[in-house]
Amino acid sequence: MLDLKEIFTASMVLFAVIDIIGNIPLIISLREKVGHIQSGKASFIAALIMISFLFVGEEILNLIGIDVNSFAVAGSIVIFFLAIEMILGISLYKDDAPETASIVPLAFPMIAGAGTMTSLLSLRAEYDVYNIIVAIIINILIVYIILKSSRKIQTLLGKQGISIIRKVFGIVLLAIAVKLFASNVGKIV
Repeated sequence: MLDLKEIFTASMVLFAVIDIIGNIPLIISLREKVGHIQSGKASFIAALIMISFLFVGEEILNLIGIDVNSFAVAGSIVIFFLAIEMILGISLYKDDAPETASIVPLAFPMIAGAGTMTSLLSLRAEYDVYNIIVAIIINILIVYIILKSSRKIQTLLGKQGISIIRKVFGIVLLAIAVKLFASNVGKIV
């Protein structure tokens, strides 16, 4: 059953983890290096990856003997470090710069990366799958719009504006990480 509160919370978690606003400078540099970015294709593939992982991620965990609650606790720790990166403006981990702006650097790992996958399974431990799917679709629409209009957004917000938004979402993400950890750590058998 659709629950607006769950949809809103899951949407905010995914929005913070995907951090498409904070990635605008990277998107701009990719666009400058390779020219055209296929916004629609990247968004669609990212949505497919996320929804597929939402359904088969738990089965993959079961195959290797890990329960969802343990994964949620591990995920909360990953989300915690992502939030620390956002708040402090540091890089604890970064991939090499991509050579092309295609599906690989945009859809995966920028949009549907490790943090997003971890968040999806962590959310699945607490929320209804249909609400998470709606949250994924909402985020993919936002990602698409931002990919399409990244230059305008960068001009409008400026470096300071993007930095402030990134820090605010970092704090939200930090609080979500603490909540995920607290609600799942007691359920580990």
